[in-house]
Amino acid sequence: MPHARNDYEEVLKNKVILQAGDNIVILVSVISYLTLIGWLVAMVINDKHQSSLVSFHLRQSLGLIITGAILAIIPLVGWVLNIAVVIIWFVAIFSAIQGQVYKVPLLGNFYQQHLDFIE
Repeated sequence: MPHARNDYEEVLKNKVILQAGDNIVILVSVISYLTLIGWLVAMVINDKHQSSLVSFHLRQSLGLIITGAILAIIPLVGWVLNIAVVIIWFVAIFSAIQGQVYKVPLLGNFYQQHLDFIE
């Protein structure tokens, strides 16, 4: 029976590695929302270790960055709308922390379709 025990230990060891990998994927997803530099770091990490969750959050965060930059150019109305972008940004970070896929309201589908170069 020692052989069976080694197989069991190997299964447990792989399970711990998978859980640690999940934590890294979540961490990279969260990093993608932390400024443009954080997005670039997450993009480089995702390029080496592909993850669909990280790719999803990279598209969402880049979309929010672009939307916020465009709204910042528009005086008054754009600045007020940027408050909504910041609130949505917090919700998106919270979903990344939980490891969930949550498309941001109104533009989430647009980001996923048109920023499809991020794989």
